[in-house]
Amino acid sequence: MKRVVVGLSGGVDSSVAAYLLKAQGYDVIAIFMINWHDKTGTLEGDCPWKDDLVFAELVARKLDIPFHSADLSKEYKKRVVDYMFHEYEEGRTPNPDVLCNREIKFDEFFKVAEKYKADYVATGHYCRKETLEKGGNNYYRLLAGLDPNKEQSYFLCQLNQEQLSKILFPIGDLPKERVREIASEQNMPTADKKDSQGICFIGKVDLPTFLQQRLEPKKGQVIEIPKRFAGYLDFDPANTDPGYLSRPWEYQPEDGIIIGTHNGAHYYTIGQRKGLNIGGKKEPLFIIGTDTRRNIIYTGEGKSHPGLYRKGLAIRSADVHWVRPDLQLETGESKKFSIRIRYRQPLQQGALHATDKSMYIIFDKPQRGITPGQFAAWYEGDEVIGSGEIE
Repeated sequence: MKRVVVGLSGGVDSSVAAYLLKAQGYDVIAIFMINWHDKTGTLEGDCPWKDDLVFAELVARKLDIPFHSADLSKEYKKRVVDYMFHEYEEGRTPNPDVLCNREIKFDEFFKVAEKYKADYVATGHYCRKETLEKGGNNYYRLLAGLDPNKEQSYFLCQLNQEQLSKILFPIGDLPKERVREIASEQNMPTADKKDSQGICFIGKVDLPTFLQQRLEPKKGQVIEIPKRFAGYLDFDPANTDPGYLSRPWEYQPEDGIIIGTHNGAHYYTIGQRKGLNIGGKKEPLFIIGTDTRRNIIYTGEGKSHPGLYRKGLAIRSADVHWVRPDLQLETGESKKFSIRIRYRQPLQQGALHATDKSMYIIFDKPQRGITPGQFAAWYEGDEVIGSGEIE
């Protein structure tokens, strides 16, 4: 009998994942991860993980499976939270959920599972895995979940073949409604429990308050850039060089007018609308650029402002990750893919261009809110082929 360790989170998805695995004949062990103790900046509850721990234990008791907890908070702080603070300080916007899966759930948690001699690790993610035999080797395909409203393959876009070989996704081919139904049919304590939201393992936070733990507030200028900024007017759409098309817009203070102040450029991100508290405009203001060195925020009026849109993006070659290494592009190669630059974004069409220093992604249509520090993931059909952190 194969043994599987399930990351039981205290939510309905992992509860049903554990139930299905036991029904399929696996020897199931449940482990609850404790990854965050600090409640600074959290918006809900004094200590939400303690409530989740109670639910997880109740589910394990209901399923009659062994239950344990593992405190990974030191690793989480070092490998996810410290990285987050550093990225925000540099004016970038990290994705903690992608990092949490790569660094904690499918790395540090694997080490815990090994102590229980597990053959597999399972989670309640809405994605799927298939095994493909090619050239005498097995390759593990990371596929989108079948429920389009819950599909989570983007969050797993940094996983590698070794990790995928040991992972099971029991609910990936089910719609959320069916998962809820199964939980109700089995009288699960989590059947009606709301889904968790916010930062992975931390929950919903007021981001400036959370970041103020390490990044001090400091007054700076808010500068509005006109829609007829010279940089937009000088842009040459006939220039098809990927390096040219992927360049971010660059602004200087003299390019616009001062319209207010802010409390720290590191608290803001490109595409953000809320939090400026500057009125008197016909249309909403959006963040179109940040300069943490000079502590300046650049804004544009209206959701159609050209500063919000770019034709392409760049990923340093060292930051390019291939989930399917057998499909890796060689230097000088180009290929069409479907691409996603944020969770829940519909897949966009574009091409990857591999060079020795960078991977350039050029979209068929300009994309809104391309943000340094976020991850771009590329797909063939419903399979995640690779990903990388946007430069």
